[in-house]
Amino acid sequence: MGNSLCRNCTFLWAVLVGCLAATFGVVADDRPAEPAIAAGVDNAIVRVLHEQQVSIAPAAGDEDFLRRVYLDLAGTIPTSSDVTLFCLDANPDKRAELIERLLTSEGFAANWSAYLREVFLARATDMRARLAQTSFETWLKQQLAENRPWDETARAILTASGDVTQEGQTGFMFAHFGDASELAGETARIFLGIQISCANCHNHPYDSWKREQFHELAAFFPRVQVRQEMSTDRRTFIVASNDAEARRGRGMGDFSRVYATLDADRDGHLTRDEAAAQDRFLVERLFELGDADRDGMLTLEEAQEIRPPMNQPGRGTPEHYMPNLENPQERGTQMQPVFFVNSEAAEIGDTDLERREQLADFITSPDNPWFAKAFVNRMWTEMLGEGFFPLVDDMGPERTPVHAEALELLSQGFIDSGYDVQWLFRTIALTDAYQREMRYRDPAETMPPFAAASPTRLRADQLYNALTQVLGTNTFTARNVPRRQFGQFSPEVDVGRLAFSQLFGFDPSTPQSDLLGTIPQALLLMNSRQVENLIDSARDTRLRRLLSDFDNDEDALEELYLLVHSRQPTGDERTICLAHLEQVSDREEAFEDIFWSLLNSTEFLTKR
Repeated sequence: MGNSLCRNCTFLWAVLVGCLAATFGVVADDRPAEPAIAAGVDNAIVRVLHEQQVSIAPAAGDEDFLRRVYLDLAGTIPTSSDVTLFCLDANPDKRAELIERLLTSEGFAANWSAYLREVFLARATDMRARLAQTSFETWLKQQLAENRPWDETARAILTASGDVTQEGQTGFMFAHFGDASELAGETARIFLGIQISCANCHNHPYDSWKREQFHELAAFFPRVQVRQEMSTDRRTFIVASNDAEARRGRGMGDFSRVYATLDADRDGHLTRDEAAAQDRFLVERLFELGDADRDGMLTLEEAQEIRPPMNQPGRGTPEHYMPNLENPQERGTQMQPVFFVNSEAAEIGDTDLERREQLADFITSPDNPWFAKAFVNRMWTEMLGEGFFPLVDDMGPERTPVHAEALELLSQGFIDSGYDVQWLFRTIALTDAYQREMRYRDPAETMPPFAAASPTRLRADQLYNALTQVLGTNTFTARNVPRRQFGQFSPEVDVGRLAFSQLFGFDPSTPQSDLLGTIPQALLLMNSRQVENLIDSARDTRLRRLLSDFDNDEDALEELYLLVHSRQPTGDERTICLAHLEQVSDREEAFEDIFWSLLNSTEFLTKR
């Protein structure tokens, strides 16, 4: 009887928890329920749109939604059979179920790792950053496949060390070759959505950030060291911490004390051989700074004249100094590491890793709203074509977002989910705002966005995936590019994809209104020999097989539209294409023309 009562109590408690979850928008593990947050976001957006008397677009049809969500979540387009089956499915929950399948697909991790790779590397200040491209993207893909929380991923990037070709998380540090100022600016931009780089040389002209705050942020990074390592078969770089000088008490440059410990015979002349047993990097630094007459020996007088070096990116220096702009030759002002958002500070004596770990704590803290908002705004912008701020990486307390309530709901939900990346994508994809019809919106319009989805240009990886799928090939070569141009990576890496990304790639933080196609891009799709060969119906191509399977011209035309545009042709398109088929006596040639025109259409190059 007692056991039965306990079981009944357990059952009733489970029912009660379920009811509470349904009522208050939380699930049993305390994560906010995606449908409830999505509905709240939509309600907040619709209220603003109604207040502004903005016409709201209806939900996109199944064909448009299917192509859009495939590109956003899996990085490619659906097959013609995917389109047909989805459109015929009467299940009212089919969209939510499709979102779930795509989130756990291999394409999801591949798509968004390629995107994040470019977020971090597109503005690299050292051209050698591409040496780490493959390892960085592979590491990001693993993080996404395992659905690692975004705060854990950010922490790993900010505290990374090791071989850049083996430890992928080092890609960000390597991209700026350990330059404390560059790392400070990019850390704020990427992880917080805040542009503080302007404060490098002067107080920010539009925001409240002071020059001292920028250099206090840079003071978290001065000891990051990037050094080259050579072996018989390869070259690589190592991201490490240079705490040696500070650890030995030379943070303020008292090199004469160091000299006294190294000059064992006290003859006043120190050679490299005498100091061979000591820290090699330290000895080389001493001779570099102190051996003024370059005689291979260091005297006590020379050691006493050594002054602490100014910031030396990539070398690793004990502390960061804010340069004196009136006298750049001076060392400048030593800065304490302080996080500009909330004035949290690290100690001057902390090691490199301790500083970077503390910065990661400050940045990813749930009490820091900009960390969640930056990621939410970035992903929302990428999926809907417009964001809550005009620029994806120019947020901050002086900026007023559109639909502030919707942004707050999403950001707080993302925090409450434990920075669950899949949770965020699922929630965005479930909103009515995401699933609305596409409409072009003039960037000059003052009306609030999200009344309709906005068309966006496909990223290089998305376009490459769609192109190879439609043409029925495993790889596509944009141009003849030697493998060494892309650095070191395993033989199975698709060099064609890398070359294609070089031609079609763009900084994903660039506003869509600023993105324009180029002549080389157009020429590749219009008259590339490979494209010509892959649409040649005389060869064993996708088009030849399609025409063999469909004897009826209208059926073949419909299948070709499903293949390329993931939809059936409109009435006008059908009329124009059939007229062309009638005009051209050769059926294969006419379909080659149609195939070519579909591939070169704006619709194929964009997400609708």
